[in-house]
Amino acid sequence: MLHAEILGTGGHVPARVVPNSFFEYLVDDADAWIHSRTGIRERRFAVEEESTSDLATGAALRALENADLDPLEIDCIIVATSTPDMILPATACMVQKNIGAERAFAFDMNAVCSSFIYGMEVADNLILSGKYRKVLLIGADTYSKILDFDDKGSAPLFGDGAGAVILGAGMSGKGIQHTMMQSDGRGWELIQVPSSGSRKPISAESIALKENTFKMAGKSVFTFATDVIPRIIKDLAERAGIRPEEIDHIIPHQANVRIIDFISKKTGIPKDKFLLNLDRYGNTAAASLGLALDENRRNGVIKPGETVLMMGFGGGLSWGGVLLKA
Repeated sequence: MLHAEILGTGGHVPARVVPNSFFEYLVDDADAWIHSRTGIRERRFAVEEESTSDLATGAALRALENADLDPLEIDCIIVATSTPDMILPATACMVQKNIGAERAFAFDMNAVCSSFIYGMEVADNLILSGKYRKVLLIGADTYSKILDFDDKGSAPLFGDGAGAVILGAGMSGKGIQHTMMQSDGRGWELIQVPSSGSRKPISAESIALKENTFKMAGKSVFTFATDVIPRIIKDLAERAGIRPEEIDHIIPHQANVRIIDFISKKTGIPKDKFLLNLDRYGNTAAASLGLALDENRRNGVIKPGETVLMMGFGGGLSWGGVLLKA
């Protein structure tokens, strides 16, 4: 059977390291306070002149090198992001120019922190259609550009980065095996930037009220995440005809270690099967899954033939998972 196989991966983060102590102005003993609640020790922030397309380009180039591919071999570029360089044109078109992938068509997609998983679904179907052979998917976000740095409930959580994967048509049996995607628009208000589009255009008034910055109902999102994640694991394991504990590795959206602790206890899956990097990068939104996938392929934790479940959840509300064979 034809599958969308992983040909290469890449990751890129800004050089600027921001430790928890940066937030001492918000809370006393910021390192202990943040780490105990989230598992985060530090994150990366883009500097003023860095944009999402810059980080996405860095990850894309590393993925092309890892796959030993010429950019002209790429048929499609998807940039999964909720912090594009600008509302138009697509950030993916900027990346296309930067990497010289002249034969590709390029577009953005936004499912907030689920964007990379949604992108995997789209890339998988483009390849299974038989019309396209190689798809470059990049999850990239620069949430430092939209945070309210007076909000101690959200500002310490996020970091910037990009993770990329190149998927290609193959018959080896490896690659994407099963997927599931879902949304629930009834919860759209839980994660939003209120003044950022046509509903409430940015104005001097909205900026003064900080309505052009990220807002999240943290407790409600925690409840949502701990409800849907076990369902993702159970659903994909059943589709594959295996028990959840037989999955070799789980790459979760890197949001909060407390969520992972809860899920590990609820499902009985050992925590060491969950591959985490949020202690160093924080929540990099659409970049988190691609960054973790690349890191663990390069360091040898993920070995050929192993089963990997990747899952995301975020604004919309949206959630989903991909089960693949490395």
